[in-house]
Amino acid sequence: MGMSQLRADYKTVWTSLSTTKEDAYMVVSGYTDEEKFHADAEDTLDILRATTGINSDDVFLEIGCGVGRVGRVLAPLVREWIGCDVSPNMITLAGRRLIGLPNARLQEISGYDLQPIPDASVDVVYTTVVFMHLEEWDRYTYVLEAMRVLKPGGRFYCDNADIASDAGWAMFEASRKIAPGSRPSHISKCSSVPEIDAFLRRAGFKDVKVATRPMWVYGCGVKP
Repeated sequence: MGMSQLRADYKTVWTSLSTTKEDAYMVVSGYTDEEKFHADAEDTLDILRATTGINSDDVFLEIGCGVGRVGRVLAPLVREWIGCDVSPNMITLAGRRLIGLPNARLQEISGYDLQPIPDASVDVVYTTVVFMHLEEWDRYTYVLEAMRVLKPGGRFYCDNADIASDAGWAMFEASRKIAPGSRPSHISKCSSVPEIDAFLRRAGFKDVKVATRPMWVYGCGVKP
């Protein structure tokens, strides 16, 4: 099995990386500090407010929810929050984090689509710090899947490390310097403004906006 095949076996890779709570936290964020976890989740809320908006009657869906870092702070603000993840271990950890939030639900997915989420059933789909772990084709498939599950007028947000930024380039160089046979299967890959723009427009989103902030490129759009 080649390295690229192994990398794209997302369920095996991410289940093996999340066998303990500490391992899962480290692989999701690089730290286990609960206060920093919460602060980062609040930062994500700020970005979502500025891009998709957050309304109390919205159904939100997160692609790659991990341990429920964002869901814990977002679910109380919306009608329903659905967290999707490829790893059953992450889903279990997220379930513990989301105790006491009756409008939060979790869905294990294949790693390549959003089955069994129904067509046109969600107001907002977002994914953050996930595209770096996916091959480009699989990133685009999730953009198409977001289009499928969104209601007309539904909103979408995605982000990734920006290869054109200094921090993104440093990440790229750090990965490049690992010997090809030693690169871990979850190694991060950057995106660019043209890539995110192309994905959203090719998928049929309107009102597409793509922008950058330190290290990150992010895009949002609306389903016609």
